[in-house]
This record gives sequence, C-alpha cells and structure tokens, in this order.
Amino acid sequence: MINSYKDLRVWEAGIDLSLAVYQATRLFPKQEWFGLVAQMRRSAASVPANIAEGAWRQHTGELIQFLHIARGSLAELHTYVTMSARLEYLTAEVSQSLNDKIDDMGRMLHGLISSLREKRGSGHESRTTNH
Repeated sequence: MINSYKDLRVWEAGIDLSLAVYQATRLFPKQEWFGLVAQMRRSAASVPANIAEGAWRQHTGELIQFLHIARGSLAELHTYVTMSARLEYLTAEVSQSLNDKIDDMGRMLHGLISSLREKRGSGHESRTTNH
C-alpha cells in the first residue's frame, strides 16, 4: 500500500532527474541563466511536482491527469536537452545520461498511467495514497 507520493518510485526518479538537470546546467553560460537554464530546471522540477500534486487529489482520474502533465514536462525537458547538446553546452555523455533518465521516467509514467487506468476500468477507483 502506498502511504504517500514519497513512496512512489516514479516520484523519487523525478527528484533524481531534477537534481541531474540542476547539476548539468551549473556551468552553462551566464547569458543562458534566465533562458535555457531556467526553462530546463523548471520543466525538470515540474515532473515530480506534478506527480506529488496528482497523488494528493481525491480521484484516480485526477492523478492520471497530473501524470500526463508530468509527461508533457518530460517532452519539454527532452527538447531543451537536445538544444543544449546542439549548442554544445552539454557534453555528449551528459546529454545521453539525461536522455536516458528522461526515457526511463517516460516508461515509468506510462506504466503507472496504464496500471491506474486498468484498475479504474475494473472498478477499483479507490485511492490508497494518504496525505
């Protein structure tokens, strides 16, 4: 049983991804601090934040909606990582590492969404997350 969003592996992976983005963007040029760096950090932080917010909602449908928002933030982050790599702000190794984490998060979110939809479709609408 899940007692909190903090018990979700996908939330923890989102925190890890966010920290990796913060670390990767530390040495970006100063002119990017209010542009690309801010956008990357915002989209990365949005992933676990939306997972947490959705988990606090009353209905499974609301959680699913917030998980979809988290997936959108992942797509946004992937775009920024691609741009950063092409601008040579990120090494190929760091870019690949971030993209691997993004792909893993995407699979985890997809799996959780599918599982929740299945349970919802079979009449198991009750939520197990306590706030």
